[in-house]
Amino acid sequence: MDLQKMQGSTFVHLGPDVRVIDRKMMAHHMRQISKETVVQIDPTTTPLALVHLMEDAGIQIYESQDPCVPLKAIKNEIEIQGMRRCHIRDGAALTRFLAWLDRSFGTEEITEISASNKLEEFRKEGLFFMGLSFDTISAMGPHGAIVHYRATPESDSPLSQGIYLLDSGAQYLDGTTDVTRTIALGTPTQEQKENFTRVLKGHIALASAKFPEGTTGAQLDVLARLALWKEGLDYDHGTGHGVGSYLNVHEGPQSISKASRDVPLQPGMILSNEPGYYKTNAYGIRIESLVVVKSEPTLSEQKPFYGFETITCAPIDRNLIISEMLTASEKDWLNSYHTWVYETLLEFMDASESAWLKSVTEAL
Repeated sequence: MDLQKMQGSTFVHLGPDVRVIDRKMMAHHMRQISKETVVQIDPTTTPLALVHLMEDAGIQIYESQDPCVPLKAIKNEIEIQGMRRCHIRDGAALTRFLAWLDRSFGTEEITEISASNKLEEFRKEGLFFMGLSFDTISAMGPHGAIVHYRATPESDSPLSQGIYLLDSGAQYLDGTTDVTRTIALGTPTQEQKENFTRVLKGHIALASAKFPEGTTGAQLDVLARLALWKEGLDYDHGTGHGVGSYLNVHEGPQSISKASRDVPLQPGMILSNEPGYYKTNAYGIRIESLVVVKSEPTLSEQKPFYGFETITCAPIDRNLIISEMLTASEKDWLNSYHTWVYETLLEFMDASESAWLKSVTEAL
């Protein structure tokens, strides 16, 4: 770090108890610290070279989690409100794109790259847009079975009859988004609809979960997979990752996955809810929305209980749903979600987009 550059007009004071040390002077600085001093480090993020400098200087090392991590992971009310607002604007952009795609598919050539560029155009029109939160996964048919696919000029496929998977997000001054919607282009097969509905059942099960204080994401992961497991199906990625507030779209320490991590979910944490299914060389399915952990004070008087609030606001493709496979409570959840999506996004739509939105959010 060049202190001379930092001492100009852009220097930001970090507080009276914080000093910034030029890394070129780090070894010298370590030798000046008393041997009685105890320095806290996070072993998961501290560079090994720095640890060796402290050990060589005889400094006592105490290992513990970076104290900044929980402060980032547990959002305050202003951050949560910002996340809610940016997800509405982002959902409006995505929904306008989906309406455009439905109108344009079959009448003009659209490719994976041109589709992702079109979505970015819609997002750029939104307030506080600062850029994409990650490279869009715009994946047609077999490409959707590649979990982290990125379209290139060489792989860029035209959108055609089949399943189109779109995983995208943006950075706004008031928050970060990450959303996946799987879209049927043309008429989906019975198998595709069955597997999509199983993924949807898992998505709803997790979104509806209520759990006691101290519960970790690993303990909830099975909820998103159970409908798939019953048919001998699964997916090889985590069900949920933490998300920052105008920060990293993947942010720890909280997660929802098979991997055991001793990190209890706490109110204010934001995670993704993204079960999926991938058939190699055929198609991919994923439904992803972001959720906020919230208190459920009416559930128990003996200990705190928590649940999730879904903040992603965009329709889920009804053309891929087999309604008879859903329970009454699952239908109620989806219908309630779509009512909220319609009522919330209507003000952002023109006449044709409004009519389209009404049709895709009708109750099952």
